[in-house]
Amino acid sequence: MQDVSPVSDDKAQKAAFESNKLAKRLRHHVGDAINDFNMIEEGDRIMVCLSGGKDSYALLDILLGLQKSAPIDFSIVAVNLDQKQPGFPEDVLPGYLESIGVEYRIVEEDTYSIVKRVVPEGKTTCALCSRLRRGILYRVATELGATKIALGHHRDDILQTLFLNMFYGGKLKAMPPKLVSDDGRHVVIRPLAYCREKDIERYAQMRAFPIIPCNLCGSQPNLQRQVVKEMINDWDRRFPGRVETMFRALRNVVPSHLADTALYDFATIAPGVVPEAGGDTAFDKEEFRDPVAPADDVEAPRRTISILDSRPKAPECQ
Repeated sequence: MQDVSPVSDDKAQKAAFESNKLAKRLRHHVGDAINDFNMIEEGDRIMVCLSGGKDSYALLDILLGLQKSAPIDFSIVAVNLDQKQPGFPEDVLPGYLESIGVEYRIVEEDTYSIVKRVVPEGKTTCALCSRLRRGILYRVATELGATKIALGHHRDDILQTLFLNMFYGGKLKAMPPKLVSDDGRHVVIRPLAYCREKDIERYAQMRAFPIIPCNLCGSQPNLQRQVVKEMINDWDRRFPGRVETMFRALRNVVPSHLADTALYDFATIAPGVVPEAGGDTAFDKEEFRDPVAPADDVEAPRRTISILDSRPKAPECQ
């Protein structure tokens, strides 16, 4: 029997350290988002929409971890919509969900045939597919008595949506971390809102989730979202820290310095009123500092996050 070399042992220890650090970082990001937007409350029943992709797997995994130690009680039910795509491996998700012991439901609806019949060849299928899927999931949430619907969109998805709306829709609009559903009957939450996609990718590899590719829309070339994604990723490579700064801007909006008359009352501005925060910089020389890349090894000081607090220990029997 051969001894394990010191080099191999060091690599294993380093890999374990990095994995633990990544898991803690994602857990804290999710906890921060839940706390900031009051996403989960006592007694909630969370319906986690599981597509078979890395993002929804990570969402379910992290929420299950938080559920075990959170100071509030909430339940989780995983839901997958089987859209009857040709070649979809129907056994993968039930097998995985049973192996981790989570309540789940597989919903079978042939939206694939509808999309292929309605959308002309070569056109993007995402819009119709999303509408059909959304309506079905709202119905299922009602049937299951879910109080919240959790989706796996992350920080990069939110930024991509911002630029898509700016470039193609003429709107300053992104994905909110929390909103009321289109039917007005449910609350939709995005607990991964503060998480970076590259962290989620590493986490999915570390946890060896059984990823199922989407052959309906994910394989379509030249999608506008893919173009925007590549643009943002290029900025991230060339200017580390820029993506973090852009996302921070979504949480630091100054309506008086935009141009939406429905959002800010420009008509009543007159001499003598109290100047707005930020003031008038029209005659100032603009100075912008380069963004600072976040250091993965340095955790920023954190406030106490309710969802991350450990639940009180049961009193010992006398």
